[in-house]
Amino acid sequence: MSGAVGTMNLGWRSLLFVSADDQVRLAKVARCGADAVVLDLEDAVPPARKTEVRVGLPDTISELAARGCTLVVRINAGWIDAIADLAVAVRPEVAAIMIPKVEDSARLAVIAEIIAEIAKDLGIPRPPGLVPLVESPAGVVELNAIAAVPCVIGLALGTEDFSLALGVPPSYEALELPCRLLALAAARCGRMALGLPVSIGTIENRSAWEEGVHAGRSMGLTGALCIHPRQVGIANDGFAPTAAEVEAARRILEVWKTAGSAGVIQWDGKMIDRPVALAAERVIGRAVIEKKRQI
Repeated sequence: MSGAVGTMNLGWRSLLFVSADDQVRLAKVARCGADAVVLDLEDAVPPARKTEVRVGLPDTISELAARGCTLVVRINAGWIDAIADLAVAVRPEVAAIMIPKVEDSARLAVIAEIIAEIAKDLGIPRPPGLVPLVESPAGVVELNAIAAVPCVIGLALGTEDFSLALGVPPSYEALELPCRLLALAAARCGRMALGLPVSIGTIENRSAWEEGVHAGRSMGLTGALCIHPRQVGIANDGFAPTAAEVEAARRILEVWKTAGSAGVIQWDGKMIDRPVALAAERVIGRAVIEKKRQI
């Protein structure tokens, strides 16, 4: 499903980066199964080609949206490039704008105003949401304020740049804490938490990527940033509720409703109270979303 989303939490399990300049990959990306495709105007596009790529971006957006892709555009960090990017990236078919190297909420607020102005001029009723990409220790410290900006729909962690700033390889040990903090800040404001405690460059080592997805979900992360189609299916499966989880949730809700939906009860050796029932409802809700995705 394509289109702008405002501040909805869509529950994207996978976001696949593709250079807005790579015609070969752009032709294939709709078949990769990612919940969202990130058209990258930043690192993936050489400085000498940025102007040319911007000219072609509206057509690229229209073509991919017509193929059913939900689209995100990653703009550049510098103000001059960012404003030029936004002029062509704010489109009715674009669900979100990803802003790199975010370290404070003030910058996001300004970008949100620019997006709102462009959207108003173009007659777009619901501007794209914002996905700030935190890539430094300074950004991690400000996660709560960043998450609270009204137009933000999700927080993302740039594992490679964060690790570089920290001066260490992108290992679990280096990424666990920022991932947990990102998950907490996102949950506090009802945003998506996008990232994994594993290098985004983990492509050939399937088991390492699977372990990263499992660990990320256990921390409260809700989706993964991907740079290769091989990563997408693992992320989609890993962040979706399993059949066993769905069945357990259904049984919990049955028992809870039978008991009158109040107080504390025991079932199958477990305590069930209101938080447990609400968690079960969330699992069922996610299962419904998964079914709709398969239609």
